[in-house]
Amino acid sequence: MTSLPFYQIDAFASRTFEGNQACIMPMDSFLPDETLQAIAAENNVAETAFIVQTGEGVWDLRWFTPTVEVPLCGHATLASAHALFSHLGYDGEEVAFDTRQSGRLTVKRTPDGRYEMDFPAPEIRKMDVTEDVAAALGAWPLEAWGGPFYAAVFADPEDIVSMQADIDLIGKLGVMKDVNRGNLGVLAAGGDGVDVTSRFFAPASGIPEDPATGSWHCMVAAIMGPRLKRAFDCYQAYPGRGAKIGVELVGDRVKLRGDAVTVIEGKFSL
Repeated sequence: MTSLPFYQIDAFASRTFEGNQACIMPMDSFLPDETLQAIAAENNVAETAFIVQTGEGVWDLRWFTPTVEVPLCGHATLASAHALFSHLGYDGEEVAFDTRQSGRLTVKRTPDGRYEMDFPAPEIRKMDVTEDVAAALGAWPLEAWGGPFYAAVFADPEDIVSMQADIDLIGKLGVMKDVNRGNLGVLAAGGDGVDVTSRFFAPASGIPEDPATGSWHCMVAAIMGPRLKRAFDCYQAYPGRGAKIGVELVGDRVKLRGDAVTVIEGKFSL
């Protein structure tokens, strides 16, 4: 029986039961893909991140939901850095993660003790607002954008908080102009002490609603950064949890800032 280190971490959280859960599993080399996917299914949280050290301060990083491998995941990247800094003895100023589809990502600790991630800003384009999207969300958005996901913009943050989305209908939205609308975010300017309030639904990736989504906030940065023209604070309004994410668009890069809390530390028996 093989025993692997295991950390379950709430990312974009200042205390337990906030933000989004990620399981972090360092290993000497990546196990076969089918084994990694089976481990992620067993963990059954939004993302399991596997990290393999390749050099001084450098790790290869892969992310799996319970059903698929994904090209980018912000909260599990932050959680991976937290595991390295807080549990695995890393004392450098910055962690570098090499990924298969998103290039090199870096995470550093800020003077106030938070983590700052550096991600690529996605390309976005205006999309049509369609009747099937409005039916799935139960409301008609002001505008829509396409990029890594489909984004629907609303007028009032209360529209986001109170939204009763139909997850089954979102999962059936299909592809429109190369955008998989089964991974769909909603946002509005403003909120309780924040600049942007949003939620993110991803049934196409096996996640009905995600509590805190870094990759989604890269798209939020691309949409709202040119309008706000400054660093801004976001709240992802997942019912019962919620997450606060600092966002800044800097050229073609996005800075994401947040906290993390370890919830479980142990061994995974394989």
